[in-house]
Amino acid sequence: MVKEQMKTMVSIVFTASVALLFSGCQDPTSVESADQNISEKQAIINLLDEDQAIASFEPNFDEGGTMQILGKISTEIYPLRVGQKMKLTNHNVDVNIQNDTAYAFITNTFDGQLFIAATYDPNSTEPDTIIKKSFTSVITRNAILVKMDSTRHPKHNWKVVAISLPEGGTLNPDIDITKLTVYLPGDSLVITSPNDFYLYRKPGFPGKWKPFPIMPPHQDATLKLELTSAYPDTDFVTITFGADFKGMNRIKRKFVLVSSEFNGTNYEKVYVQTLNAHRNPGFFHSVINAMPLQVIKDDSTPVEMESWGLPYFVRPQ
Repeated sequence: MVKEQMKTMVSIVFTASVALLFSGCQDPTSVESADQNISEKQAIINLLDEDQAIASFEPNFDEGGTMQILGKISTEIYPLRVGQKMKLTNHNVDVNIQNDTAYAFITNTFDGQLFIAATYDPNSTEPDTIIKKSFTSVITRNAILVKMDSTRHPKHNWKVVAISLPEGGTLNPDIDITKLTVYLPGDSLVITSPNDFYLYRKPGFPGKWKPFPIMPPHQDATLKLELTSAYPDTDFVTITFGADFKGMNRIKRKFVLVSSEFNGTNYEKVYVQTLNAHRNPGFFHSVINAMPLQVIKDDSTPVEMESWGLPYFVRPQ
């Protein structure tokens, strides 16, 4: 009786194993078949949508709501926590294939909510109101791909060799980031136009591009930000970084104003802050948001914002 039960069990396990094996073999075939049927442009769009360096922007752009800010905030304005929640509402990739090189222009439109946890009492350390302001932000960036092969699977033939930095914001802001200097271990980046500043991803294709920033765990990088503002007050300039694809480990810091000069039309200002790589390896983004002070000081001033992004890679220990 026991032997018969054992034979039955073995038969069931064997049958299940064979079924699982064949079902497992069918999935790659169907995926490969689907891959063969897509166009070159769609294959490129899929590659860009799956690129971790590009995808790491949104978890840091979308702060999930109000965040505690590491750094002193003037007591004059009384905000205790400030953060933004961003929802991607439109994603467009324009692909231009020229022989074995593809140029992609990526446009993402976000519906944003700026949350300000504030108090009207200058002596209070607890928020007594939550102010919510709606706005729309358009972020653009470029990518360059090279055709490496000519197989039946278009997605296998193309490789992302360089990506530009993202930039954007609201329409006609009275604040304009003009230059970002990043002091990395053994190197520095000087950025004046993010969409024209490329980081190469594949060795052998450097051209005029800079190598992708690689930071050791716990390494600091100093950022010097230059901007023009229509207002004399210290602007609300922050950097958000460190979030993984689930939005974990996100950090937000306020830039420190070090100089401001009036040029007859606008105020030319310089801000500094530090980016710190945590211990977790992988692709990350730092996102800089610059807003005039009254956006968070006055409960009725609409959102004016300019945003720049800087991807980086934390190497394993």
